[in-house]
Amino acid sequence: MSTSLLYRAFGVRQYRYEGTRYEEGRVIFTVVPQERPECCPECGSKHIQRRGHKEREWQTVPIGGKPVFLRMRIPRISCGSCGRAPQMPVSFAVPLHSYTRAFERYVLELRQCMTIQDVAVHLGITWWKVKDIESRYLTRHFAKPKLKHLRYLAIDEISIGKGHRYVTVVLDLESGAIVHVGEGKGVDALVPFWKRLRASHADIQAVATDMSAAYIRAVTDHLPDAQLVFDRFHIMKLFNEKLSDLRRELYREAEAGPAKNVLKGIRWLLLRNQENLDDDSVGNLCDDDVDGEGTLNDDDPDDDEDEILDVNEPADPGGNPHAIDPDTDSRKTCSRD
Repeated sequence: MSTSLLYRAFGVRQYRYEGTRYEEGRVIFTVVPQERPECCPECGSKHIQRRGHKEREWQTVPIGGKPVFLRMRIPRISCGSCGRAPQMPVSFAVPLHSYTRAFERYVLELRQCMTIQDVAVHLGITWWKVKDIESRYLTRHFAKPKLKHLRYLAIDEISIGKGHRYVTVVLDLESGAIVHVGEGKGVDALVPFWKRLRASHADIQAVATDMSAAYIRAVTDHLPDAQLVFDRFHIMKLFNEKLSDLRRELYREAEAGPAKNVLKGIRWLLLRNQENLDDDSVGNLCDDDVDGEGTLNDDDPDDDEDEILDVNEPADPGGNPHAIDPDTDSRKTCSRD
């Protein structure tokens, strides 16, 4: 073992190899700093006094299936300027953790092809340590993504865990990347995002949301030049609900006889995609044998379409979360495929 091997194999530089020990199936390399501390790591003052050492161990990349640790006596000092007594920083170790930076990179590489539990068993560590390494990596790289390149956004809320805990998610529709996660499902969850977006000077072309009046007003206020787009899922969901309500109303109004027989049990036929209908289903939908008082007519299909989905109807006084705010009637809206 040599100092050069420490650097090339484990990424340890500015430390000197001193010896190797084997304890309880572990391989332990003892290292010492090549230079003595000359200034306070907190304030940079050179008015320091040495106050002994503290021995610590850090887990690093394994060798031949054996866990490997680096052991070192860390110099302690007291600073005459700031009055603190810190330990000297260790360049090869993750601050406030018991593993090296090389070990952290090794865990992240294994996570690309293994589960958290498998990585923990393979390295002989706890699963929460693997999860902590991955969480800190994601925080470093994705906590505050750049927003300047954004052009198309999607905003929606999701429920996480048990109970009624919601988060509001903002997506970059071109890359699929999450650019913001806010606690809650109201417009308050978007306040930090609007501040960062304004500072980035991004040129937002369009924003896709559900039909919530709160989201519509938030987009209108903060991105007045962007096109507001209702996402296709909520458009189809509202259309299907209106279609089912219309079928029930026609069933209630129809008198007993052939009309009720035609309307009964065709809910899923009406909601099914046309290309998925077989010949028998098409025959049931196109049945025109009903006449007289029980006639089902389609004299003006445009009237039915307006009744099924009227995007300009005023907000539901009963509190329907999918109702359209009349203030947004003048905006151009469409569904995004």
